[in-house]
Amino acid sequence: MRYARVSVDGRAVWGRVGEADIELLSASPIDGDPVVTGAVPRSAAVWLPPVVPSVFYAVGMNYPRHIAHAGAETPVRPEVGYRANNALTGHGSPIVRPVAVEGRFEAEPELVAVIGRTLRHATYEEARAAVFGWTIGNDVSARTWQHQDRTFWRSKNSDTFKPMGPWIETDVDALAQTTTLRVNGAVRARFPTGDMVFDPFDHLVEMTKHVTVHPGDVLWMGAESVGRIEPGDTVDVEISGIGVLSNPVHLEGNHP
Repeated sequence: MRYARVSVDGRAVWGRVGEADIELLSASPIDGDPVVTGAVPRSAAVWLPPVVPSVFYAVGMNYPRHIAHAGAETPVRPEVGYRANNALTGHGSPIVRPVAVEGRFEAEPELVAVIGRTLRHATYEEARAAVFGWTIGNDVSARTWQHQDRTFWRSKNSDTFKPMGPWIETDVDALAQTTTLRVNGAVRARFPTGDMVFDPFDHLVEMTKHVTVHPGDVLWMGAESVGRIEPGDTVDVEISGIGVLSNPVHLEGNHP
């Protein structure tokens, strides 16, 4: 099943995504069994981030090739960082590069786990059962800021730097898929999605030793490769079995 959030008359509404239409739902499917209240054509949908998490977790340096390219050490245990909800934007919405950004501006294609149950001190099997579904993320990064600042507060958390969507897919073996990054239709990266040092469930086991994870929280799983993007580009992140997240890149103050 595919679930999304769309804008209807200025309101955020959950929906069940079909081939032609999106059935509008009375509430979040993560929280229960909502009823259908209407429908909109899929072609006319204004896509929102498919969930707004209470906590936005992110994994770094989780693919061997990325670790080798960066000259970093392979992690010996799962660890996570945090991102900010203000950076989220939906499928089809622009990634806006601030005019102050100089140097490399890059896209990182990532698998995202959407949590469906409260977890604390989870076993591996409990962690597997707690994932409601999977979506796609693009971890946009301003590298000069990343190296200038003590934290990632603006290099990865500026407004629009975290496209996520277009929907949550609940019926897929996410770790058996292929991730592809395209810029203006040209492939910039392609890798096995599950070729991770530690998988999502490893991370949830380690995380929940110390923090409680709640329904609607998200866990971004890192990328093997990245691709440079510029204003005027269109960047697509595809994960087979899930879908395609597509966003244009605009320069701040220079977009429609």
